Formats: sequence, structure tokens, C-alpha cells
Amino acid sequence: MTAVSPEQDMNDLKIDAASSAPKQNGATGPNVTSGDLENGNSDDDEADEGDDAAGTADGAAKKKKKRKPRKKKKAAGVAKGQTSPPTVKVSDLFPNDTYPVGEEVDYKNDNAFRTTSEEKRHLDRMNQDFLTDYRQAAEVHREVRKYAQKTIKPGMTLTEIAELIENGTRHLTGHMGLEEGDNLIAGVAFPTGLSLNHCAAHYTPNAGNKVVLKEEDVMKVDFGVHVNGRIVDSAWTMSFQPQYDSLLAAVKDATNTGVRLAGIDARMSEIGEGIQEAMESYEVTIKGETLPVKAIRNLNGHTIGHYSIHGGSAGKSVPIVKGGSNEKMEEGETYAIETFGSTGKGIVRDDMETSHYAKVADAPKVALRVASAKSLLRTIDKNFGTLPWCRRYLDRLGHEKYLLGLNNLVQAGVVQDYPPLCDIKGSYTAQYEHTILLRPTVKEVVSRGDDY
Repeated sequence: MTAVSPEQDMNDLKIDAASSAPKQNGATGPNVTSGDLENGNSDDDEADEGDDAAGTADGAAKKKKKRKPRKKKKAAGVAKGQTSPPTVKVSDLFPNDTYPVGEEVDYKNDNAFRTTSEEKRHLDRMNQDFLTDYRQAAEVHREVRKYAQKTIKPGMTLTEIAELIENGTRHLTGHMGLEEGDNLIAGVAFPTGLSLNHCAAHYTPNAGNKVVLKEEDVMKVDFGVHVNGRIVDSAWTMSFQPQYDSLLAAVKDATNTGVRLAGIDARMSEIGEGIQEAMESYEVTIKGETLPVKAIRNLNGHTIGHYSIHGGSAGKSVPIVKGGSNEKMEEGETYAIETFGSTGKGIVRDDMETSHYAKVADAPKVALRVASAKSLLRTIDKNFGTLPWCRRYLDRLGHEKYLLGLNNLVQAGVVQDYPPLCDIKGSYTAQYEHTILLRPTVKEVVSRGDDY
């Protein structure tokens, strides 16, 4: 789930500061990995042979071993034994909570000491419960998206696609979200974004939506999974025609560049500059017209907090263009590194019907005079807390005639609405996103998979 740049007028956007493409999507181009470890040959190098006097030990060939470089861990795959569609809880597939570790990347330069520091290793061990929750959520995300990538086809409605992803998430976490408080234990972290073409983010179908995915569409799929409030936020883009390949490749490259540059003490301004340089080195030819790929300058990545997709009031933003702040990333933080590219103006604005909402964490206590607003707020507190939700979720819980109360909560500043964010009509946008953990000893791209 995305955030808008803090430079954008909040009254205009109404939202707070909150990538290889799947093969079936046809994305091509450079595959820049987030880890920049040196890959060495694991075979031992042989020394020069000594004297070849036959029958003597001195004449035997000598070998000396070099220290083997630390290998970059392979991205986590998908567990065997899962059904199709996925319905088996991930916790049943991984006994003793031994979930796959994400892609680990050693820190460099001034932070290289962290890899071997006993103090930092101790801090890492202290975070095992924390890491287990993240890794379980990441494995759910990988398994659900693997099924989604092979199943989503033109001709499906957006409602069918959203329910496919969300029901898979609910089954794999073991929390269907229909009992009071169930959504707060584990499950869907925010509404599934299915933004088409010029719409870049925050679009999910409301009840009665009959929009059908077309072969010529470019669709951003952005969904999150949480376990005990530890959120994994990851997204990719689907297209079904090769003319969009360069657009997808540009954004995938940009996201991987951001992941590579991120780390403890990394400056936001330098990350944003690197992302923009990578993305805007591409161009794309659509319908015979060659267009530059532009980074959407008022969208950005963000920190992720406990039960807070945008990191709470102290959250930081990760720009995707140069000129950002000199604020630094810090040990222990969790980031959603996401980038957006466009063939349009490279700036988004509010458009279309709102579907995404979230309770404001530090909302003021106000007197609610609309009875339906009071009832709705109780439902939100019990079922979502500060996690984002959409109108379909209220329908699913059996809540009726809530629009008047919902509008009252928004006007009172108790609930924040997140309208869809769109570039100019006729343009195309793409998105890729990963969640990274800045652990004391290593950077872990927890959402990395074999797909992107």
C-alpha cells in the first residue's frame, strides 16, 4: 500500500504519509537484484604445483584453501503440500514455526562490523518472535500471489480477483475474519489494490462493481498480510501484451535499486535519486508511440509500524525522485520500498469512488450525533483497529446502511479516507514493492520470492 509525498497538499490527496515481474506477465529487461554481495566460486583455488620429483612427498601437488565468500541466500520458494486454490494454513506446512528466511544482504562499509558483532547477533536473537511473525506473513504472501499470478486472466471481474487473493490470505493465516477481533490476530492487512492503467494506487472494487479485466489492461496488484500486527506489504504489476514490457521492467529495476540502496544510515535523498535514475533510463513504445517512463513524484515508500501500514505519526517516507530529505534509515526499522512509473505526467491526484479507509490512530474524541456512526465505529474498533479496510469488508461482516455514518466519521476526523490516485487518462502506470527489515546484523528482504 502506497503513501503520497509529504510535499503534496493533504487537502488535495486526503491521505497520510503511508520487483523481476512474473513470467506470465511478459516483463523483460534487466533483473537487478537487491543484494549486491560478491558472488564467488565456492571451489577451492589450487596453488602452483611444487617440484615434480617422483616418489617424494615434497613433489606432491599442494593445495591451499581460500576463505569462501558468504553466499547470498536464495530467495524463499513456496512450500510443497499446498492446495490449489491455497487453503492449507502455512503454520501446518512449517512445523515449529520454521518459516523460510527472506533474502539476506550483508551491510557494507561502516556497518560491515554488524555481520560478526556478538552484540548485534544477540539483539537479532532477541527478535526471533518478531521475525517469525514477519516470515509467516511473507510466506502467506508468496503462496497466495503464486496462485494469483497463474490464475488471474482477462475476463475476470476485479471483485473475483480481490476475493481470490483475500480468501487465500484468510485461509493460509487460519483467520477468516468473521469472528470479533479475528482480523486483528492475523489475515488481510489492508484491502487488495487492483488499480488499472492510469490509476496507480488505492483502488479496490466496492459492492456491485462489475469492472472486468481486459487483455489491454495494466493492473497493479498490491496486497498485505499481517500476523500479530507485523505487516508484509508487497506488490507487482500484471500485463498481458508485450508492448508494456519495458514499463514493467523499468519499475521493477527501480524498486530493486531502492532495495539495494536501503540500509542502516542510508539517506532518503540518495535512495530517491538512485530510484529515479534507474527508472527514467527506460522508455516504452505503446501503440506505436515511444514514451519516457517517469517516476511518479508524489508517491513514495514508507516505514511500517506495528498494526500501522504507514508507520504511525513518526513514520518516514522513502522518495522515488531526487531532492528528498537527508533523513537516515535506522536499525530496527521496517520499510515498504515501492516505486511507481508512468507514461503520463508523473503526478497523481484523487479520482473515482473511494473504497479504502482506516481509523486515525490518534483520532480526536468527538461527540458523534449520528447513531450509525457510533455503531460503525464500534465495528471498526473490534474488527480492524488501525488496519486499513474497505467497504466490502463491512458488507462481509453484515453491516448495513453505513454510508451516512461512514461519511460522518470521515468528516469528524476519526476515519481517514484514501481515494484512488490517478495520473492523466490514457496513460499507463506500474508498481513493484518489497518489505525489508533492517535487522541488527543483516538487511532482510522478507517478501522476496522466486517471482520478483
